Amino acid sequence: MPASARQRCHAVLAGLVTLATAAVVSLAAPAPASAADTWTETGSDRARPLDESQGLTSVEVPANSPNRYTGVGTIPLGVSSRGWNHVGDPDASYNGYYIEPYQRDSGNSKMYRVQAPDGTWSEYVHTLSPGEALNNSWDAISPDGQWMLSGEWGTMNRLLVFPTPGLNPSTSPSANLPQASAVNLDHAVRDVQGCDFSGPTTLLCSSDDPDGSLFGLTKPLLQIDLSAPPSGSADVTGHVTALRQLPLRSSCSGTFEAEGIDYDRRTGILRVIVMSPGFCILTDSKTYRFSRG
Repeated sequence: MPASARQRCHAVLAGLVTLATAAVVSLAAPAPASAADTWTETGSDRARPLDESQGLTSVEVPANSPNRYTGVGTIPLGVSSRGWNHVGDPDASYNGYYIEPYQRDSGNSKMYRVQAPDGTWSEYVHTLSPGEALNNSWDAISPDGQWMLSGEWGTMNRLLVFPTPGLNPSTSPSANLPQASAVNLDHAVRDVQGCDFSGPTTLLCSSDDPDGSLFGLTKPLLQIDLSAPPSGSADVTGHVTALRQLPLRSSCSGTFEAEGIDYDRRTGILRVIVMSPGFCILTDSKTYRFSRG
């Protein structure tokens, strides 16, 4: 999420006592676009704006762990005081490593904060490559645990591939986390807020695209099929398909914001956060649930 979008959320939260009654309108999502996979909405839960507004992930290790969420209220003071004031959509490996992506408002680096299965935290900083965008909206760990994908804000034709910090033996908190390769997309994407692996070579992604010109719909759920599992030895290609528009329903009119995404392989449930416009960011923002078919 860029600074302007983040400021929108902060402004709404800070100005609660002065907000007037919001305009009321009923918004219905259009029919899904044609695609190989169909994801049907099956339910929703309220998304709290302070600590459930940026991202989410299901955690397999330890067993029976609750789902984890990120938001401005989940950033530790010791992290934000050093300038890392935005956290994006996290992910967790199948063996219990949990990774949060962080960004600053300026500079030449981004950070990934890693919690190991024993509960200890460490930080891995990546110095931007030439031409790389500063923002750090999400991370997605490959099923084998060795590679981590991340993306850039705006209209992009690639995803970035890194060795997974804390899991890949080539990484160290005391060394720069290097970009290893890329996923070159066959169709541009815009404002991707989260991706998660649903299989060894399949990603599901949430896009906050406000324009709609790329796929004929705004705020799409995307599927990216990779030509091979990601690795650090060579780039792979990604075939992009828009599956449907994410739900855009609220008692307030205005601009919605699509946020993080999670696919739980144990249940087959896909979840996506959509934050409501204006005052309703507090009252009817949702984490939507979907099932395939």
